[in-house]
Amino acid sequence: MAYVAKSEALLCSEQFGSGTARGCRAAADGSLQWEGFPDSVSPDYLPYQLWDSVQAFASSLSGSLATHAVLLGIGVGNAKASVSAATATWLVKDSTGMLGRIIFAWWMGSKMDCNAKQWRLFADILNDVAMFLEIMAPIFPICFTMTICISNLAKCIVGVAGGATRAALTMHQARRNNMADVSAKDGSQETLVSLAGLLVSLLMLPLVSDCPSLSLGCFFLLTALHIYANYRAVRALVIETLNEGRLWLVLKHFLQRGEVLGPAAANQMEPLWTGFWPSLSLSLGVPLHRVTSSVFELQKLVEGHQEPYLLRWDRSQNQVQAVLSQMAGPETILRAATHGLVLGALQGDGPLPGELEGLRNRVRAGPEKESCVIVRETHQVLDKLFPKFLKGLQDAGWRTENHQLEVDEWRATWLLCPEKKLL
Repeated sequence: MAYVAKSEALLCSEQFGSGTARGCRAAADGSLQWEGFPDSVSPDYLPYQLWDSVQAFASSLSGSLATHAVLLGIGVGNAKASVSAATATWLVKDSTGMLGRIIFAWWMGSKMDCNAKQWRLFADILNDVAMFLEIMAPIFPICFTMTICISNLAKCIVGVAGGATRAALTMHQARRNNMADVSAKDGSQETLVSLAGLLVSLLMLPLVSDCPSLSLGCFFLLTALHIYANYRAVRALVIETLNEGRLWLVLKHFLQRGEVLGPAAANQMEPLWTGFWPSLSLSLGVPLHRVTSSVFELQKLVEGHQEPYLLRWDRSQNQVQAVLSQMAGPETILRAATHGLVLGALQGDGPLPGELEGLRNRVRAGPEKESCVIVRETHQVLDKLFPKFLKGLQDAGWRTENHQLEVDEWRATWLLCPEKKLL
């Protein structure tokens, strides 16, 4: 504790001219950590921001083309157009978007922290789809109002998903309790890029506005650049906390080779396009009444272990539900998730440790009613396996004191066996 207290104190400081001085502290490995960039942010900050700037510039130009098309469709420049009709169309468009924003935030708000990278990519692709609808809207004037309402609905969903994931990524990149500073600089950078896009748009629009085919061709070119830059930006992120996708990659590698992947390797392997649909349905923090309806079933769930969670495994639907105790801490949740993924691995292919390979053979040969027996025996396997896995995660650089697993708020207590507190 004495070394930790010492490492928190400033060792030295430096100052350039009349600027603000920055201090320096000792890191745990003995190196010097200076306040400010680049030590105040994560190592993936610079590559992410570079590609994020490219995508924001491309999106700004595409947005200018879409805005031009919407204004043309509403009737700007047309002497026969009605102001009241244009106003009504605009109000319907805005109200549709507001309603969609509220519903989407209620429906998906809690899921975006778990898969921030996938939702960020989804938001930007959906934004391209929305702008494409706006560009095509004037071509079909009969469906103009409906088309721009759908487009604005998509853009409002983009606003919710983009804002939520931006906050999650800012938390990841801020390393000195400087989330507000990182967020402010990110906003300033985006404003600067948007300003550059605006200036280029002023030069581009007069050249393409009279030729719809050229305008559409420019849009497709900018959209391709936008999607590519977004993919590179998201792929550059190296998040050190585990969500279900990264946990499964690391666990599978550990079961097959006995080694734990580091954050850099696992993040490079993490699926970005298919991360929303894992093969195993894993639900953490489900209510107790959903997994059992009798005393006999409850006894079968709790016997054979003293962990502060209960697992119900439905092999036919490849679904694992975990009931968490009031005493469940982050490591308990991580073990429950690991346990569920191990059960999923028993129904998959690929090499497994000897004790799990024997259980896999029993799963394939035995009836589904033996699921409780398999769950109980995997508890015993995890008593030996999970401490090694957890230590390997910590040694590889994963932050196990936090996680990005999707966990519901339900907690339970049960009295049929003593509970073991695992923090």
